Amino acid sequence: MSSLAGKVALVTGGNSGIGLATAREFHANGAKVVISGRDPETLERVARQLGSNVLAVHADVTRLNDIDQLMARAYETFGKLDVLFVNAGIFKGASLEEVDEAAFDEMLNANFKGAYFTVQKALPFLNESASIIFNGSVNALTGIANSSLYTANKGAVHGLARALAAELIGRGIRVNTITIGPTSTQLLTRSGSSQAILDAQDVARISRSPVKRLGRPEEVAKVALFLASDDSSFVVGAEIAADGGWLLNII
Repeated sequence: MSSLAGKVALVTGGNSGIGLATAREFHANGAKVVISGRDPETLERVARQLGSNVLAVHADVTRLNDIDQLMARAYETFGKLDVLFVNAGIFKGASLEEVDEAAFDEMLNANFKGAYFTVQKALPFLNESASIIFNGSVNALTGIANSSLYTANKGAVHGLARALAAELIGRGIRVNTITIGPTSTQLLTRSGSSQAILDAQDVARISRSPVKRLGRPEEVAKVALFLASDDSSFVVGAEIAADGGWLLNII
């Protein structure tokens, strides 16, 4: 239970869903943990629940000044950074005809711009042998109706991770992606869709899944723990699917 002992891990979007489960997993395995998010109340609540060696920073990854302050506070508090889980993001499903420029900019800023500059701003603080983990998606690898914008965003994240894996390994920094399948979180609930649509989406996602259920955030967190630890020291540029076999259905 100490595979991350002595390490400092930063999780964006660490106050809910997969980010929260991963922050808990990292902390339980000995890491000092920095969590960021846009809701200060949930951040502080999570920090209290986790206990010692936890720093909560109110930050919006669409704002570069916020990311600068996040990295500075992490370094000032813990003196280094060993693990970066680039997790923050949003989802809003819509048909191609329904997407306007405001929705396009909102999702691109949260899901791709935020991811890109989170890594860039973290670079001066990352140690050699650090691990960067991207929150990816099965959407990046398969076509799902009414999710063109999210799919394009996640495709960009997967491409970014591959490029950075090649670029940063010279510094000893490993970059990998978790290709996440349908998981029971509040991501879709916060999309603004009606409960009827959300229920229908769950039925459709479960029916397509070989395991016939949604994933649990804790199951994704276990994969993140492996990629964060030295157990994955020979894993570089990988896309590890935590999807219940969803991608088996690609023809």
